Amino acid sequence: MNIKNIIPDFVTSLKHPPAGEAARHARRAYRKQFSISQTVFIAIIIFLFMPLFVLVLYSFNSSKGMNWTGFSLVWYEQLFFRSRDLWRAFWHSIYIAFASAASATVIGTLGAIGINWYRFKFRSYVQTISFLPMILPEIIIGVSLSIFFARIGIQLGLTTILIAHISFNLPFVFLMVMARLDEFDFSIIEAAHDLGASEIQTLLKVTIPICMPGIVSGFLTAVTISLEDFVITYFVTGPGSSTLPIYIYSAIRFGVSPVINALSVVMILGTVILTFALRNFLKYIAAK
Repeated sequence: MNIKNIIPDFVTSLKHPPAGEAARHARRAYRKQFSISQTVFIAIIIFLFMPLFVLVLYSFNSSKGMNWTGFSLVWYEQLFFRSRDLWRAFWHSIYIAFASAASATVIGTLGAIGINWYRFKFRSYVQTISFLPMILPEIIIGVSLSIFFARIGIQLGLTTILIAHISFNLPFVFLMVMARLDEFDFSIIEAAHDLGASEIQTLLKVTIPICMPGIVSGFLTAVTISLEDFVITYFVTGPGSSTLPIYIYSAIRFGVSPVINALSVVMILGTVILTFALRNFLKYIAAK
């Protein structure tokens, strides 16, 4: 390259910008730094997150009302040191969420693999019925489960909540694993059998590792749905087995308690920290 021609070529490029569709869109995007779509996006983000900002702000309010009377940590002190019933409900929710998600993940994964592997007479009907808990209104599921438990004589409590959460978590895990299996290359299964692998070995060492993204997605979705469920849990809960949504509903019937605001802030921080930790962990696994 001739060094003497660098400066003249640069000046020429400034006078006559490069032509082409890509260059034209780039210049247009540069001129319109704040387009209508960006403005609408920012407005929607502010609309969605403004309630969270208000909640965080009033968790530090020294009074119970909506009037700001001064900065205080009294509600956090009450949350961590004088809210035994609240933390009992919180740990009930954690136990139910992870236990039901793990059970639903195992059952849903095996069910999805079985329906994809085997062909039987009522296969399509079983596949259709498995999605009913996703379609039916939650109040119908809650009432039917409550009647069912009363009819067979099971006392309402943590056990009935666990069974109910497994039942409505199953379709979500089943759907996500089925979506992963639809992209599955079954020639890998045939290759494993040709190499002498049994069905159990093929399941554990070939099928499940390939389906792992769908399994993990189904498990996390089940945990999230279980933690936030109120309607179904309301109909199958018993004395001393309240989960966090049931406790919060009981606490805010006569007004939002600032302790609930403080708990919400703690849960938001925990969710953000857990999300970033999982994101970095998945990046580390992908790099390996």
